[in-house]
Amino acid sequence: MTVAEDTVARNRALQSQWYGEPLVDRFRRLLDRLGLSQASLASVLGLSAPMLSQLMSGQRAKISNPAVINRLLAVEELAADPGLDDLREGELEEMLRRIRAETATTTSGVRLAQNSASPIERSLAERLEDHLAAGEAMAEERAADEAVASSGGGGRGGGAGSGSRAGVVGGPVQVVMSPARTLQSLLRAVASASEIEAASALVENDFPELAELLRVYGNGRTSEAEAHFQRTMGRG
Repeated sequence: MTVAEDTVARNRALQSQWYGEPLVDRFRRLLDRLGLSQASLASVLGLSAPMLSQLMSGQRAKISNPAVINRLLAVEELAADPGLDDLREGELEEMLRRIRAETATTTSGVRLAQNSASPIERSLAERLEDHLAAGEAMAEERAADEAVASSGGGGRGGGAGSGSRAGVVGGPVQVVMSPARTLQSLLRAVASASEIEAASALVENDFPELAELLRVYGNGRTSEAEAHFQRTMGRG
């Protein structure tokens, strides 16, 4: 095996560890399902076309920008929705444009109607709002930390910076997800929707609550996962 081949094999093994499978498989499903070129998909995700090509070929291993991960999850949810086939002409392009506008740090440019007649658009609106809220909370926390540090404070809680809101701090924001959303991401990183459904079917008879957990967090909407988490963890 040459050095280049060894690098590709190592990078794809890392991708399988980090993302559940080599990125070429995840990206290829989106290209086939949505009828996009690599350049178009790269544009939606916020990557350069060469970077997407390197990730697919295994020359690079990691997606370093959390906003790109957010967009990838949103595009995958769009591609997995059976209602995709019923979209009218131009609707897919518009929805991809809106995903492309998602930054995970600001609501500017993202206007998805929660009361839309399209179930896909409602689902995307919910997902994007989750990401936006998480990004804004993280930005506020970082701004408060910087305010405390600049005022000479030794930690969070007191000082002039406590409770202040300074907006988005420069640099990429590391999105903080709710526990339910974290569980969703974990399951979807290690298994496909069909694999999760098959696993839940295997345990359905003997462990119905476990089967429900797999379905809700593996294939359900974020609102369903949040409700399940609150209902389950709130049991006295």
